Amino acid sequence: MRRTAALLCGLLLWAGTAAAQSPGAAPFRIGTGGQAGTYYPVGQMIARAISGPGIAAQALPSNGSVANINGMVSGTYEAGLAQADVTHWAQTGTGIYEQRPRVESLRVLANLYPESLHLVVGADRGIGKVADLRGRAVSLDEPGSGTLADARAVLNAYGLGDRDVRAVYLKPDQAGTRLRDRQLDGLFFVGGYPAASIAALANETEIAMLPLAGPEIEALIRRQPFFQAGTVPAGVYRGVAETRTLQVGAQLVALSTLPDDIAYLAVKALWGDAARKILDSGHAQGKVIRLATAVVGLGLPLHPGAARFYREAGVLPP
Repeated sequence: MRRTAALLCGLLLWAGTAAAQSPGAAPFRIGTGGQAGTYYPVGQMIARAISGPGIAAQALPSNGSVANINGMVSGTYEAGLAQADVTHWAQTGTGIYEQRPRVESLRVLANLYPESLHLVVGADRGIGKVADLRGRAVSLDEPGSGTLADARAVLNAYGLGDRDVRAVYLKPDQAGTRLRDRQLDGLFFVGGYPAASIAALANETEIAMLPLAGPEIEALIRRQPFFQAGTVPAGVYRGVAETRTLQVGAQLVALSTLPDDIAYLAVKALWGDAARKILDSGHAQGKVIRLATAVVGLGLPLHPGAARFYREAGVLPP
């Protein structure tokens, strides 16, 4: 099995490298994520979908959103996958980028699919709403993570902060273990559903997801343009009912220095018929990647080359 998996991984990387070396085509290296996550297989689909006349795309594994933005700045990548909140903070110098160099030239090529904010609690803890977290032990995720910033935004929307809960800062799998063992009452996690760590936790203990809806969340969405209202359907996690929540888009982004014609060709190819077949037959999130939502919840400007295509396609006004 290991040999087969290694061979398949090698073939994927070889295919990307071969595409990047196609004569006469501009290199288009895409930073993705870890090979066990969602960004990497989605990036592989996108690379296959947009490679063709004029573009030789290659999806490369990385550490995720921040690493991909850093890689574009350093010239390692032409594009990358990243959460909409992280791209907004990077472009505006806010959030987790308050202490980092601002990436003012960051631009969106396409919104891809939603990542949901999971606010998970033990089902028997007597916690039914966000306000009930006061004084409870809650993991807000690791320092520097997008989830931590989102968790604080949600708490602040309800007049709470780190000091109002017994905050800890753990990876989702570590937080899940502690919640299962009753050392935690709740945890925050941002990712596409079903999230493996949350699914595993639900199979080990009874959990619930707190709804994120109402006037506080509506006000938060107005203040933070990258947030959208969303729903996690019933049955995604064992025993968890349909839950209204917040979503942030997973985006394909680039810098404004990417030539307009290359950005245009990449985006046009992404929404072509051949690409649709690739997206529909690959990773489950590929089916969610749709032209109709390509410019929804961006939180930062579109790349001019991408905007040109979206105007031609009727997604943006002429």
